[in-house]
Amino acid sequence: MPSTPTETTRTALSWKLLPAVLLSVSAVPLFAFQEDVPGYGLLVLGVATAALIDRRLMRHLALIAAGLLTISLVPLNADLSIGHMALMGGVLALAVLLPWLLSKFAYREDIIRFPVKTGRRWPLAAKMYLLGVVALGYLVLPAYLIRTGVYQNWPDASGPSIFWRLFLGVNAVGIWDELFFICTAFTLLRRHFPDWLANLLQAVIFSSFLWEIGYQSWGPLLTFPFALLQGYTFKLTKSLTYVVSVHLVFDLVLFLALVHAHNRDWLPVFLY
Repeated sequence: MPSTPTETTRTALSWKLLPAVLLSVSAVPLFAFQEDVPGYGLLVLGVATAALIDRRLMRHLALIAAGLLTISLVPLNADLSIGHMALMGGVLALAVLLPWLLSKFAYREDIIRFPVKTGRRWPLAAKMYLLGVVALGYLVLPAYLIRTGVYQNWPDASGPSIFWRLFLGVNAVGIWDELFFICTAFTLLRRHFPDWLANLLQAVIFSSFLWEIGYQSWGPLLTFPFALLQGYTFKLTKSLTYVVSVHLVFDLVLFLALVHAHNRDWLPVFLY
């Protein structure tokens, strides 16, 4: 297994940063603005520039680019029709599988991992952090969703069928976020840049994706710090299970707040 680069070999200011920034920023037009031409242009330019600077970086950026290209093939919205959910689920699954398969079998590397069982117990601080995430979601999400009106980017879950489909969709996307943005993009970028810089680069992609999902208005002020915290948490815990747990408890509050936003007499426990 390749050894992890030391902090001294992962320099922040070098020519390697240029292609990484190009690839990361490509997510803004590609997902946030839904402008394919500049998005794909930046994506290709990032990988091509990396080929001139560092071939190993190029190989790893190409893996992230393959995932981003795959994601861009389907509209990223909260359409909860069974057909769209199946299509979006298949595309998102492929966006995770494709980089992993290429890395493992084409590159013969063991970098992309999904560490579920780490053999370590969660300390009290980790459990308290989960409670803090719930409290933060309770205080921030209802006000954000309702005051900006962005809750309308998600469908009204009044009926039992759509209720459970919304619940499934919110949680499935939350799990996928950690599989791709943290375990894949962040992990690959950490091979070439200091952790803090790799985290910033993945957070740009992460929050651009969430914009198209529906976190609009001042949503990036919420999603960008969340993406950074998830990357930092993964660095500390090295546990997919834990970062997914953090995401899912936050998304549980999101789901309940969305239900309330569409039906104000349901769950009248939120402050906004």
